[in-house]
Amino acid sequence: MEPDSLPTEVILTHPRQTLGKAQLDWTPQPGNYLDFDGKTYAVLERRHKYQLKSGRYRLHNIALYVQSAQRPAEKSFVEGRWVVGDATCSYNALSEIVRCAVNPTGPCTSCRFYERKKAEA
Repeated sequence: MEPDSLPTEVILTHPRQTLGKAQLDWTPQPGNYLDFDGKTYAVLERRHKYQLKSGRYRLHNIALYVQSAQRPAEKSFVEGRWVVGDATCSYNALSEIVRCAVNPTGPCTSCRFYERKKAEA
């Protein structure tokens, strides 16, 4: 194992099953997308597992709980993170996973519900 790689178990949330294990060189956060065995998954939750060695706890592995997903074509960068869809719309959820309540599957470009956010005073 390389020093910067993380032993990671990928678990599908529904139906609950282990998809496999991987060595990742990045730290996946909830809302990120992960390509695994030719499919794309959205990361829903991340859990750390530690092991006691020589009187110290060390990170042993990471469990990622995922669901099957497609990478969104529309993204906006808001306050240091990427969110799905057009963040200038007042209906946008400002989430990495959910676009909005009125048009969750998108696209934002031709949405009939689009309302530009009002400028805050």
